Amino acid sequence: MLNQIAQLLIQTAFGLLVYALLLRFYMQWLRAPFRNPVGQFVTALTDWIVRPARRVIPGLFGVDLSSILIAWLAEAFMLVLLYWLRGFSFAGAPGIAAGVLFTLAAMELMRASLYLLIGVIIVQVVISWVNPHAPLAPVFHALTRPFYAVFRRFIPPIGNVDLSPLFVLLCAQVILILLESFAHVIQAPL
Repeated sequence: MLNQIAQLLIQTAFGLLVYALLLRFYMQWLRAPFRNPVGQFVTALTDWIVRPARRVIPGLFGVDLSSILIAWLAEAFMLVLLYWLRGFSFAGAPGIAAGVLFTLAAMELMRASLYLLIGVIIVQVVISWVNPHAPLAPVFHALTRPFYAVFRRFIPPIGNVDLSPLFVLLCAQVILILLESFAHVIQAPL
């Protein structure tokens, strides 16, 4: 019972940090505005770790590498803690275990990114139906526009309804299934 509580607390704390770091990374990469409640929340939640890391980890072509690298390391540390709570010993093959853990952490980041995309799409679609001129609409529009653009080239609106969010959600679900099956293959050595 205490083990389950510890796992829940670790997953919640690290999950919040990882999702905030990912959102910060994608908001900067996709040039989403930060002068809104979402941007201010993400900045307040992650500044304590991102600002010092930027002194060591420079950006590359306008991409904030420190945010994504910290998210990856936080995900790897969370996996280490969770495996440790389950009684796994890393002493047998530390090199293989480290490689597998960092690969799993990268895959978990991809999965978290896809879940973040799914959530952003759902919120953006609801906002576009309810109040398309809401103050948060530009943020969600900036985060979804590149993904919609891929499908808007080939699929025109049908009856003034844009179906590109549906196709992006479908592709995200397919990628999630592929990641899940690949994660089982990688976890085999552990």
